[in-house]
Amino acid sequence: MLRISKKLMFAIEVVLDIAYNAGSEPVQSGEITARQGIPKRYLEQVLQALVRAGILAGVRGPRGGYRLARERRRITVGEIVRIVRALEQATDPMEEAVGAELGRQVVRPLWAELQDDCMRRLDQTTIEDLCLRAHRAGIESEATHKLDFSI
Repeated sequence: MLRISKKLMFAIEVVLDIAYNAGSEPVQSGEITARQGIPKRYLEQVLQALVRAGILAGVRGPRGGYRLARERRRITVGEIVRIVRALEQATDPMEEAVGAELGRQVVRPLWAELQDDCMRRLDQTTIEDLCLRAHRAGIESEATHKLDFSI
C-alpha cells in the first residue's frame, strides 16, 4: 500500500546502524556499506543530509566517521522521513490541482488521513525503540566489540 523509497529505507537503516553498532569510536561509512549493503552513491548523499539536519555528526580524521548528534531516544523515524522526502524531488500527486472531483474530494482526503496517521506513528517511534527491537531479534551489535574502558 504505502511505498517506501530505497533512499528512505537506507536513511533509516543508516541511523539505526550507527545507533546500534557505535561503540566509543565513530562508525565509518565503509562499515555501514559492509553491514547493510547500501550502495555508496546513496550512502554519502544520505549521510550528508542527516548531518546537515542534525541527526548525525561527522567526525573528521583517520579514525573519523559518523555518530549520532543526539541521544537515540531523541531521534524519531518521522524526522528521518521528512529529511529524506525533502531530498527526493519527485512531485507528489496529492499536491497537484488536476484530477476528478471524486479524487480531489474523497480519495485524496482519505490518503492524507492515512499519511497523517502513519506520520504520527513514525513520530512516536524513536531510534531507541528500533535498537530495542534489534536486540530482541537477537541481532548482534558491533558496539560490544568496540567498547573502550581506558581512561
